[in-house]
Amino acid sequence: MTKIRILPEILSNKIAAGEVAERPASVVKELVENAVDAHSTRIMVDVENGGRSLIRVSDNGHGMDHDDALLAIERYATSKILKDEDLYAIRTLGFRGEALPSIAAVSRLTLVSRAADDLSGTEIRVEGGRIMGVTETGAPAGTMITVRQLFYNIPARRKFLKTVATEMGHIAEFISCMALARPDIQFKLVHNQKTVFNWPPADDPTDRVMAVLGTDLRSFLHKVDHDEGTVRIAGWTSDPSETRSTSQKIHIFVNGRYIRDRGVQYALFEGYRGRIMKGRFPVAVIFVTLPPEQVDVNVHPAKNEVRFAEPRQVYGAVRTAVGAVWEKQGKASWKRPDTETAYVRESMRPTFRQETAAFSPVNGTLPFGPRPQSRRDHDIASGGFSVSEGPAPFAPPETVSQTLRPDTIAEPAFNAVRNEDPAHTDVIEPAPGSHTHRPPQSMAGMDEPLRFGDLAVIGQFQNTYILCESADALFVIDQHAAHERIVFERLKTRHLQNTQPRMQQLVLPETIELGFKEAALLGQALGTLASLGLEIDHFGGNTFAVKAVPALIADQPVAPLITDIAESLAAFDDATGPARAIEECLILMACHGAIRARQRLTDREIRELLAQLDACEDPFHCPHGRPTFARWSAGTIEKTFKRTG
Repeated sequence: MTKIRILPEILSNKIAAGEVAERPASVVKELVENAVDAHSTRIMVDVENGGRSLIRVSDNGHGMDHDDALLAIERYATSKILKDEDLYAIRTLGFRGEALPSIAAVSRLTLVSRAADDLSGTEIRVEGGRIMGVTETGAPAGTMITVRQLFYNIPARRKFLKTVATEMGHIAEFISCMALARPDIQFKLVHNQKTVFNWPPADDPTDRVMAVLGTDLRSFLHKVDHDEGTVRIAGWTSDPSETRSTSQKIHIFVNGRYIRDRGVQYALFEGYRGRIMKGRFPVAVIFVTLPPEQVDVNVHPAKNEVRFAEPRQVYGAVRTAVGAVWEKQGKASWKRPDTETAYVRESMRPTFRQETAAFSPVNGTLPFGPRPQSRRDHDIASGGFSVSEGPAPFAPPETVSQTLRPDTIAEPAFNAVRNEDPAHTDVIEPAPGSHTHRPPQSMAGMDEPLRFGDLAVIGQFQNTYILCESADALFVIDQHAAHERIVFERLKTRHLQNTQPRMQQLVLPETIELGFKEAALLGQALGTLASLGLEIDHFGGNTFAVKAVPALIADQPVAPLITDIAESLAAFDDATGPARAIEECLILMACHGAIRARQRLTDREIRELLAQLDACEDPFHCPHGRPTFARWSAGTIEKTFKRTG
């Protein structure tokens, strides 16, 4: 007796369904793509219970007659390819003829369709892959497919579905992507009889982009338009000052198909090289158009990955297209150093030491001065770039061949600048006795114990880096990274001790509109955020009203912080756990609340900052993991100037 046997058709259909219908969003994807291929101008998606109970997709496309409707639920039945050559020049979103039979194998499916020329439509009912009935029915031109009780006959698959909010978030995200790709089509999404969004056709694609991504991005998005041989790159990408904490707002389309491609995404980042901070992501909608025969879309069951015949050409075109946007923005010019900011405090040291001697680092505060006026002001002032490989090496004269390199590489954090009133600054104090009684802690690479507070302060470079010296080394401290660590540990300690932070009520609540997925997860986290000092009310739909914030960030724009928190929550899966999500919220609050680059500090503020840094558990890294300082030994500097034997 043979050990190998042919699987029953029902079982093979269930296996195929595992690739096509992974979750409710996968079902919506297949049905909506079929509706687009049918030249629909209106697509309605009705969902209940996150897609577990009901998924209904209706369109006004060309529809099917009786015979075509019956063939549509057969495996490998399609009208989109006829011969081998067609498979390598796909011009439609669907083409394999697997979607309907695979979905029907794991649900109770009803198909109603009518061709425009027919007087009546056809209704087909299928349960678990078996046709239960075929009848003639009245119906408008187009197709309506209803999927009920998805995975009802595969309990093992059904139990792996996530929460309703998570599954619905995936559905909303896909519809949003389709709406970006096809602004000429109306998309309406309804969940549990409530309209999530309804986007009518848009004559101007920019209007659809604003409707999907948010009107607040209008002034930050730049058009991309570039032709390179047979490849065309078009779309929109955000200003380097407008970034996100995750890559979820990067949308890439190839010949109208939404895909995930690391190569294209990396090329996008390359177009921003030197202009965006590591760990931050732009908002982008990028359309790659090329001849169908130059791209293979049949490399993934879900059709969300592609393979290019000439990947280097495509990646190079994306990089050039995005980079050209910033070339048009103009280049920074050299500016004469401001004598007030380029000064050295050498002559002020006696007075400085007298001042700090009378100022207790344990009981004192860090009264930061006025903040720069806006995030854009900061980005323009800083040249719109970030350092990803440590401080720029000192460039000696041409006669000197060796370049000065830091012994400890630090990565300064150039982040968005926001206003903050000193009166509302949250006091970040070292824990009692942590500075004066804690055993000396060695800095990385040090031969002897040394605290930051023991360093002699030289001055401040570019109002961004604090310059200090020890007996045998030069230190450059990133003031933002250092203060970010201080604020983070303070906030984390308060949270662990269940201590409510000082809150500042907003005179006028600030409303923020989010995507469906982000809004659903933020709504679930309102209680946790309240314990962190953020009082937020659900304002209806995807809109929230922020009523109070921690005093630490009272006079800073609230929307960027809440947006970052919501997108970070959306980036975590259900298995991550609340602790990690809370920590990410604290990190974001610390980042938004810390002092910024291009902010001048007084001598007293610098001393207090160093003292508070010493009180941290990890004074050597910011919460993101970046070093807070770089160190050059005297020997390294002497070698650079050829002063050694």
